[in-house]
Amino acid sequence: MQKKVKLITLSAILLAAKNALANPACAVCTVAVGASLEVARRYGFDDAVVGVWAGAFLALLGYWFILWFDKKGWNFFGRNVLLMAVSVGSIGAMYFEMPYQPTVIGIFYMDPLLFSTILGALTFIYVSKFYQWMKAKNGGHAHFPFEKVVLPVLALALLSVYFNYYPLSQSQISELGDVSDLYQFSEAE
Repeated sequence: MQKKVKLITLSAILLAAKNALANPACAVCTVAVGASLEVARRYGFDDAVVGVWAGAFLALLGYWFILWFDKKGWNFFGRNVLLMAVSVGSIGAMYFEMPYQPTVIGIFYMDPLLFSTILGALTFIYVSKFYQWMKAKNGGHAHFPFEKVVLPVLALALLSVYFNYYPLSQSQISELGDVSDLYQFSEAE
């Protein structure tokens, strides 16, 4: 009896997920990103690392949305940019549930999660365009099997490693220790 209940529950979840995949900027995706953020926090990862992958995921959903519009024949000026902006911008729904805590990041003043989400999306988009350029230069063929997958994953992994060792959020920076004593000068100097 228990196996039957588990099978029915699993079937219901899969059917619900099938409907959710049709809408790339859906609330389910945002909740999934939020849940992964909480799981990553519990394992000690910085929000910026999660944001990189969330941004890439939302950009990928934006590409799916563009393909869906192509299939429907809906074409208008600025369509692709608009669809990508709406898809990646859906990360803003996360801030209904969590506080927006901006910090200084270089020349920007924004939340580290939002910053890394935008950077992850831009990285994914750039690497996808770069792959298309490389493929065109190689006579329409990939240089090695699964190059289309390896390049974005490698670029995102490198960005994640960078954010892991050079965190954006103040809570992670404060855990690195007090560096103010490095800049103190003695009275003799």
